[in-house]
Amino acid sequence: MTQLSVGDTAPDFTLQSDKGTPITLSDFRGKSVLIYFYPQAGTPACNDQNLAFTENAQWFSDRDIIVVGISPDSVDKLSDFRRKHGLSPVLLSDIDHKAIGPFGAWGEKKNYGRTYQGLIRSTVLIGPDGKIAQIWPNIRAKGHVERLMKALG
Repeated sequence: MTQLSVGDTAPDFTLQSDKGTPITLSDFRGKSVLIYFYPQAGTPACNDQNLAFTENAQWFSDRDIIVVGISPDSVDKLSDFRRKHGLSPVLLSDIDHKAIGPFGAWGEKKNYGRTYQGLIRSTVLIGPDGKIAQIWPNIRAKGHVERLMKALG
């Protein structure tokens, strides 16, 4: 996530939720928003990450942090994903990378010696003023939510 820095104004976007309703980031102004970018609903690491946010939803709510997951999955796939796992975060579809790109969560990845373009699992905390408060780039899904909770106190 080299494109944004702490203190920058978060790029605004409007994306479709898993319920098919448009969600605009600036609508959350006045509240803290934690956005996590994940590659694909239904894969083991993404399942674990989304379930960990769901299991700790009250912790984030107690701190007035809205948790938003963004992936390049379709609205229908996200809807099925929520229903299958009983997920609590806001889930947004970003097939065209309207948020994934500006937040720097799309780029070159390497896996088993192969280089390709893909989603870089990352998390961003946006403060009530709409500015980037913290960035966690290129994270590992396993244990990430617990590490976030520790960092956020």
